[in-house]
Amino acid sequence: MTVLKLMMAALPFLLLTSCVKVTQAPILFEDSAAAAGLNFTHVTGATGEYFLPEIMGPGVALIDYDNDGDLDIYLIQGKSFDGKVGSGNRLFRNQLKETGKLSFVDVTEQAGVGFVGDGMGVAVGDYDNDGFADIYVTNFGPNVLFHNNGNGTFTDVTKQAGVNDPRWSTSAAFVDYDKDGLLDLFVLNYVDFTVEGNKPCFSTTGERDYCTPKAYHSVPARLFHNQGGGVFTDVTEKSGISSAYGPGLGVVTGDFNGDGWDDLYVANDTAANLLWLNQKDGTFREEALRSGAAYASDGVARAGMGVTAGDFDGDGHDDILVTNLTREGATLFRGNGLGDFDDTSLKSGLAQLTSRFTGFGAKWFDFDNDGKLDLFIANGAVTRMETQRGKPRPFEQTNQLFQNVGGTLREVSAAAGNAFQVAGVARGAAFGDIDNDGRIDIVVANNEGPVRLLLNRSAASMHWLHVQLDGGPLNRFGVGAKVELRRKGVASIWRRVSTDSSYLSAHDSRVHFGLGSQPEVEELIVHWTDGSKESFAAIKPDQIVQIRKTTGKLTR
Repeated sequence: MTVLKLMMAALPFLLLTSCVKVTQAPILFEDSAAAAGLNFTHVTGATGEYFLPEIMGPGVALIDYDNDGDLDIYLIQGKSFDGKVGSGNRLFRNQLKETGKLSFVDVTEQAGVGFVGDGMGVAVGDYDNDGFADIYVTNFGPNVLFHNNGNGTFTDVTKQAGVNDPRWSTSAAFVDYDKDGLLDLFVLNYVDFTVEGNKPCFSTTGERDYCTPKAYHSVPARLFHNQGGGVFTDVTEKSGISSAYGPGLGVVTGDFNGDGWDDLYVANDTAANLLWLNQKDGTFREEALRSGAAYASDGVARAGMGVTAGDFDGDGHDDILVTNLTREGATLFRGNGLGDFDDTSLKSGLAQLTSRFTGFGAKWFDFDNDGKLDLFIANGAVTRMETQRGKPRPFEQTNQLFQNVGGTLREVSAAAGNAFQVAGVARGAAFGDIDNDGRIDIVVANNEGPVRLLLNRSAASMHWLHVQLDGGPLNRFGVGAKVELRRKGVASIWRRVSTDSSYLSAHDSRVHFGLGSQPEVEELIVHWTDGSKESFAAIKPDQIVQIRKTTGKLTR
């Protein structure tokens, strides 16, 4: 069946999902960056030469770096290619615990994380299991690993850790792929662009424009194995990761074939996406084509940027969403838990609803606490938009919000408040409960624009639960563990602990459960990464709970 016929077949669904009348109260997200003191503007220092890295960043991280129970924000900054020194990355400390009010103070200098470079993205993970989350920064140029000293300061340990990469790195992820309790590091690289080798590219109207990645050669990703003692070893070749690559932009980890070992899914820009299945012996096998997750249903590679995985249809298996270019639409791969995927983008109507946008940061998240995963996509073009001809930055688009209604994604951007009516060049997006009110908030990083703090002001009548895992001396934050929430008479809700996905960004490591109007939790079952399972009962809703390994009841 042709793409046109498929789109026509999906038209009734499209009309249903995009034009349905919203009868509930408005879903409000309020941009509170200025009010909270989150004063940051990303700059590219563009000189008119259209250097490709200018248009690709930045990312953002949510990290409770001081372990005080509220989320702090780390923002990535660019740097001009004309030799001028930039202002560097910034760390903003959340004052919620101290003052009882959400506000931020810039602590970059005292923390020692004001790295100045051509910043791209950020990953967060406790690689040395000391109980404090560390920061890895990707750049156009050398990357940086900041060790959290536990006293409010960080130390640049890149050289001794052995995790530098001088190329153009984008998204990265901490993952314990070999189950030894130590977080390893997977780093995507994009293309072999250099300032000296910058190629002139033009829009359809003949104006100078940014090139696509096809103008350059793609660069392999790298996998660093954590040896312990603060040292990593490059195992890219040994693991098989170097056997296939493309212009990598987004990465998400997960157990996609249900064998209990973490896999890697990579969104490539204008090339086939990659699914690295863990072989349980330190190696990976690339299976995207066989699994149905390499291309969209028409067999054509999309411009994959952001990526997110989660059980949006409630069948217990992760589904993958990849954001793409304008006119391509997002790609929705439904998973069966056995490593197989089906592109349902057209059938669901999502491809049509997103086709007018270029998507970057994206994530499945339950914004209305009804127990079903909704979807946010951060949008912004990368090449000139003809509809904005004459504007100094003809790349601006609005962001999108989709509500999960019985397994159907319905766009509700128009009802989500003014924050969704303001156009920008959005890139990274990070997710977490920043004000600890039980509702998931969003931080959006804009290219050559201000950061946006979208506080979730949706109706607070629904119940919720946040779970923070403590894995003990190994894998302290339980990265990769699955948490199953059971209630009487309804299906289990599954969530996985991770900080990766979206685009160039890192998220709250606490897992979030929306409980709707049924707050009675029968039990939580934690499926730890070492294969053990523990049951925890008598969990009350509407709170943040910490669960420590070995303190529950062992179960099969």
